Amino acid sequence: MASLQTLSKSFPGWVFFCCCCCLPLLLTSSLPLKGASAAHHACRLRKINFQQPYIRNRTYTLAKTASASDKDTDNRLIGQQLFVNIRENNRCYLMKRVAGFIVKDVLLTEVKSQYPYVEEVAQFLASLTSELSSCQFSGKREHIEKNLEQMKSKMEQLGENGKTKAIGELDLLFDYMENACTDAPKKGGNKKKN
Repeated sequence: MASLQTLSKSFPGWVFFCCCCCLPLLLTSSLPLKGASAAHHACRLRKINFQQPYIRNRTYTLAKTASASDKDTDNRLIGQQLFVNIRENNRCYLMKRVAGFIVKDVLLTEVKSQYPYVEEVAQFLASLTSELSSCQFSGKREHIEKNLEQMKSKMEQLGENGKTKAIGELDLLFDYMENACTDAPKKGGNKKKN
């Protein structure tokens, strides 16, 4: 009898918890889809992720600050060359991989103490890659890997300036991710001068 009274006393709490916490999760998550459409759905971000003025300003300010220190105007790490031979439905997967690399191998290294807003931008990009954790490539993977390796190799060749260049191009990464991973991509994209 005591356990029935305890259950009846906590019942309103459970109802509140389910209505406020579980129901919104169930309503916002979609059922798994089959085949290519499932991969396509997993490779989508909400446009609102990119419409937050605060994080957009932080990202662009960080990029501008690093870009001012970048002595190399001949090379580009994050640009259209990343998309050579990449089908449109694999571009979001590619940008997820680029963002993951930039967060781990650039932003969360010793440079985080050299520039403003690094940790906030790293956290934002990490949250996007986490949201895209189910995003997989379709078809052959070799072009994706080749383009990623070329970007990484170019960054290594640039030595210390490689990380500076990568941070200076975070605005491009932001725009390319928005274009590749949202349902309503922007037209054109940001074209940055060398």
